[in-house]
Amino acid sequence: MFKTGQACNIALKREERHFSLSSRWRNARIRNEIQINQERLLKDIHYTCQWGTGPRWGSGVNDTGMSRLALTDTDRQARDWFVDTTRSLGCKVSIDAMGNIFAVRTGKKDGPPTFAGSHMDTQPSGGRYDGILGVCAGVEMLRVLQENKLEPEFPIGVINWTNEEGARFPISMVASGVWAGKIPLAKAHSLQEVGGEKRNMKQELERIGYLGETEASFHAMPIGVQAYRWHTITVKGQDCHTGTTDFVNRSDALLGAAKMILHSHRLATKYSCLASTGILEVTPGSTNTVPGTVRFSLDIRAGDDDRLMQLEGHLKADVDKIAKGEDVGNLNDGGSPGRSCSVQWALEAPSTALRFHVDCINCVSQSARDIFGEHLTHVMTSGAG
Repeated sequence: MFKTGQACNIALKREERHFSLSSRWRNARIRNEIQINQERLLKDIHYTCQWGTGPRWGSGVNDTGMSRLALTDTDRQARDWFVDTTRSLGCKVSIDAMGNIFAVRTGKKDGPPTFAGSHMDTQPSGGRYDGILGVCAGVEMLRVLQENKLEPEFPIGVINWTNEEGARFPISMVASGVWAGKIPLAKAHSLQEVGGEKRNMKQELERIGYLGETEASFHAMPIGVQAYRWHTITVKGQDCHTGTTDFVNRSDALLGAAKMILHSHRLATKYSCLASTGILEVTPGSTNTVPGTVRFSLDIRAGDDDRLMQLEGHLKADVDKIAKGEDVGNLNDGGSPGRSCSVQWALEAPSTALRFHVDCINCVSQSARDIFGEHLTHVMTSGAG
């Protein structure tokens, strides 16, 4: 839930009665009268999954994953559904320069809206709920308001963010990052896709018709996520033939990269952080050629900035040693020493650890405890971003 100005008090009017979320929403009678329609929500989720359906994992009609990468034709179809549906529910829809879609329903008073939402793009092998549930739950909120003739005190709305996953264009939360003033628009627009035709975000926004004219900016947006830093690490050795070059005379970039990736996992475990590699590019890519160049992604995350930077500093020192052939953490045990490699780091996407405003946390936490009980309610940090 994104809150852009007003406190968590949305006054609801129904049959000349006024209910305040902060003081009376917990009344059991009101909760029984005003509820989401679970069947309708699930129907919306599965209906939108017709665009970008992934591999089948079961025999049921909905037993498939999702593969709806940002700004593809299937993403455009899902966006069209979101725009048409929210407009039919009385919302004014605007699209900014990053393709973020804002559907706003007016309130009794003018003011900054309170938003729900998420994203409809997925990973190449994603599921049916991550992101999609957040958007469809926001749409269900609008349906509940409409069918119960409820008028909020201030505007409310639903957002669909662009490329939140960072799967096709390799910076996660890039469009919301531009909107929040954390990422320059020009950098985001020039971001090239992973693989494929190397088209950039602006080209694809134009192609699918979602390059909006509204400025991608914000007035106030409290966020709460763990810190992360995305790096591209390039290891350079020397190409050589696998049959004519013995181990001692090899400068094997892939072997060095493999040791670095394993070591990143071990160090992240030591610091109670996370470290992951999802992209690996090997050059020249021949069975009987020892790789001379390897590029790999390194995603490191932690609940606070200091711990994350400690991990990164330790990793950089050890990676240099590994590239030189030094035995770090017994990584060379049982193998043969070879020649050294060089290594370069490129920071692609940093994000500091931030916290939601305490009032927002308390509002959501109390509502969850009232509905599900203390034993089913747990406060957690967003690990995905």
